[in-house]
Amino acid sequence: MSIDWLNFTPWSALIGGLLIGLSASLLVVFNGRIAGISGLLGGLLSPRQPGNSERLLFIAGLLLAPLLYWLLHSRPVLVIEAGPVALVLAGLLVGFGSRLGSGCTSGHGVCGLARLSPRGLVATLTFMLAGFVSVFVLRHLWGG
Repeated sequence: MSIDWLNFTPWSALIGGLLIGLSASLLVVFNGRIAGISGLLGGLLSPRQPGNSERLLFIAGLLLAPLLYWLLHSRPVLVIEAGPVALVLAGLLVGFGSRLGSGCTSGHGVCGLARLSPRGLVATLTFMLAGFVSVFVLRHLWGG
């Protein structure tokens, strides 16, 4: 994977980051809930938990936003350099890591760091380091 520097547009990334921060802030201010996607999604699996309507609306917004973007802009060309087995294994490992770390990248990385949480900082550093090591091993040592 390489970055196409000639067509790099940081403004869309900045606006996206601002929208993520705004939505996470609104969720915590008005509902007292952390916008950790694994926690929100996991809460939906318990149908009698209070606050499931807010969880469902938040998850629906996450799913509908890209569809709305695609209606207004051209779709980017996606190139995935991994097979289906690797993608399924990666998804399972991310899910396991989210449960093991008591949260996911959005809960720890976005919300935890914004609240200056030491636990969020340690979790974010851990999953970033694990990602760096995984890419290095798979791309440079294993030759994938």
